[in-house]
Amino acid sequence: MSPLPNDSKMKLLDAALQVIRTKGYTATTVDDICAAAGLTKGSFFHHFKGKGELALEAVRHWNETTGGLFAGAPYQQVADPRARLLAYIDFRAQLLQGELPDFTCLLGTMVQETYVTHPAIRQACDEGIQGHADTVAQIAAQAKARYAPDAHWTPESLALYTQAALQGAFILAKAKGGPEVAAQCVAHLKRYVECLLGTTPAKPVSKRRAH
Repeated sequence: MSPLPNDSKMKLLDAALQVIRTKGYTATTVDDICAAAGLTKGSFFHHFKGKGELALEAVRHWNETTGGLFAGAPYQQVADPRARLLAYIDFRAQLLQGELPDFTCLLGTMVQETYVTHPAIRQACDEGIQGHADTVAQIAAQAKARYAPDAHWTPESLALYTQAALQGAFILAKAKGGPEVAAQCVAHLKRYVECLLGTTPAKPVSKRRAH
C-alpha cells in the first residue's frame, strides 16, 4: 500500500531534517532526500518545487516538532522561575545524545550556509531561533523580577545569549566530533545564569505609610 500524499510529504520533511543536519544544506541534494525518505523524485516534486521550497517547509516542520518537545518538557512544570530557567538548561544538556545530526540544530546549520545566498531561508531560520528565544525570555523575565530586579541586563538579551551559547556548542561538537565539549559549554552557561540570578529572591521594597 503506497503512502498517502500527506504521509509522503512528512517522510520527505523528516528526511530533510536528518540529511541537512548531516551533510549541510548546500551538499544535500534532492536525490539524498528521496533516498532517505524511500520515495521517488516524482513524489518530491509533487510536494515541492525544489530544494529551496523544501528548506522553508523543513524550517516550519522543525519549529513545530521542537516547539512541541519543549512545550511538554519537564522544566515547564517547575514553579520557581529561576529553577525553571536552570531546568531548561539542564534539559538542553540532556538532549546532547546520539550522533551529531541527532542533537544539532537544523536552523543553525542552514543559516550559516544560506545567510547571504538565500534570504528567505535566512529569515525563516532567524524567526525560528527568535521564536524559541522569546519563550525562554518569558521565563527569564519572571526569574529576573524575583531574583535580580535591579540588574541592567534584559530577559530578551539573556534569552538570545542562551541560543548563542547553544549554537556555538553545536559548532564545537561538530569540530571535535562528539557531544562532550557541547556538554561542557552548556554547563558553563548554567553557571553563568546562576551567577546572574543569585540564590535569594529580592526583598520587596517596603512602602511607608503616609502620615
